[in-house]
Amino acid sequence: MQHPVGPPLPPAHPPIPALPPADATTAAVAVLLIGPAGAGKTTVARYWADTRRVPTAHISLDDVREWVRSGFADPQSGWNDHSEAQYRLARRTCGFAARNFLANGISCILDDAVFPDRPVVGLGGWKRHVGPGLLPVVLLPGLDVVLERNAERTGNRRLSDEEVARIHGRMAGWYGSGLPIIDNSQQDVATTARLIDEAVARTLAGW
Repeated sequence: MQHPVGPPLPPAHPPIPALPPADATTAAVAVLLIGPAGAGKTTVARYWADTRRVPTAHISLDDVREWVRSGFADPQSGWNDHSEAQYRLARRTCGFAARNFLANGISCILDDAVFPDRPVVGLGGWKRHVGPGLLPVVLLPGLDVVLERNAERTGNRRLSDEEVARIHGRMAGWYGSGLPIIDNSQQDVATTARLIDEAVARTLAGW
């Protein structure tokens, strides 16, 4: 017995057009620049944002933290529940801003001293705030360079040599993590920014 033949069924899903390969210099991306105090994160992040061929914002965690004027909890006066809460609030605020920029086709670069031994509140927290597409890059010059740069800082952004050395030691845990690591001890700002582009391009090519 033959079954009646009807008209052909339409495909379950229309074909998806192929997307052009992402270009690190033109794609809308969110980069998290990780590194210790004195690594040059803010300077490099600002330069990277200034020189891209597409609209790009620099979102500085320290700047956002310092939006709090009265009642600012300075970690240098002692790490406590208030300073921890203000850091968490600043990270959420930065993440909200990053998502808004990306939704409007604007790239962004954030900078923070994220520790590898605190994945839940560190890199994991940033990915929750910004999204899984966040691209982390580690900026880790030698300790002598970090100490020299930190000595040139002023106000509450300057840390003691002991604190800088402790932070730098913890940052070494990023080696072996699989994240791109840039030692910018001997690199100028422009070269470091180019190395960030190359790291981002490699990450995008692997997706």
